[in-house]
Amino acid sequence: MTTTMPMLETYPASINLDRAELAATIDSLIACSAACTACADACLSEEMVRELTTCIRTNLDCADICATAARVLSRHTGYDANISRSLLEACVVACRSCGDECASHAEMHEHCRICAEACRACEQACRDLLATIS
Repeated sequence: MTTTMPMLETYPASINLDRAELAATIDSLIACSAACTACADACLSEEMVRELTTCIRTNLDCADICATAARVLSRHTGYDANISRSLLEACVVACRSCGDECASHAEMHEHCRICAEACRACEQACRDLLATIS
């Protein structure tokens, strides 16, 4: 169980975004970051690690971008829609790239299949929230 929605519900001021959709996106970003970090670590444990260099790098980039976006989207004082929009757009690109890379290894590595699914879900959550930002 995550604490994202309960924390957003306790925020005393107004939030310019739908709180439930924002919470779902933050949770997806956190899950994607964790999946990407775990996938990179699993790739490093594979015998064919050299062939997974791009996957590892893409995993780590996506993990960092999603983690940063989750932190920034959790703050609402002095909200700037342009920053949120830019971060979500960066997440869409990173998730698409990482999801594609992991999908190319999914038949050989279960961790890549799981990571690709997390990336696809996060990409969609970010697109959905982006559509609501004016």
